Amino acid sequence: MNRIKVINEPSELVPMLRSVDTPIKRDVLKEVTLEWRTADDIEKKFGAEGRDALVFFEKMKLVETRWLSVNGGYPEKSYHTYYNSFNINAQWPVYEISDVLAAAMMDAEEYGAIEARILAEVGKGGRFSGDVAEALGLSSTMLKSLVRRSVKMDYRGHRIEPIREE
Repeated sequence: MNRIKVINEPSELVPMLRSVDTPIKRDVLKEVTLEWRTADDIEKKFGAEGRDALVFFEKMKLVETRWLSVNGGYPEKSYHTYYNSFNINAQWPVYEISDVLAAAMMDAEEYGAIEARILAEVGKGGRFSGDVAEALGLSSTMLKSLVRRSVKMDYRGHRIEPIREE
């Protein structure tokens, strides 16, 4: 099946840019594009950072999962890229795309501090994104880009909610 990801909103670029920001993420993405791979397969080949990349890809909805029986044993969760290609509509105002690129390219230490502030504002139950943006003095595009980068929180409609571990 040919699935195409259509990117119409600038903040949707953040997961794409962050999915290839390290050599290991790029290689893991290529690996799961070729065929279904389990987290153990990826960890054996790429180490713990490879497994972390799978978690990131799953949160960003770049991979699909299914249970795969390996060597006649218990089924294991396996991963494969969800999309075959991307269609990017790239006509956005400069002030929006600059927020998106700043969020995507921000160094890990700076991002970690901002992510912690957002999570503190969101709390355990979630919060309306407009209230969070106002409280932190961020544009809605910047906030949306920062949240889309995180593996600890996500949008549910117009609310930002922490992701609960399964």
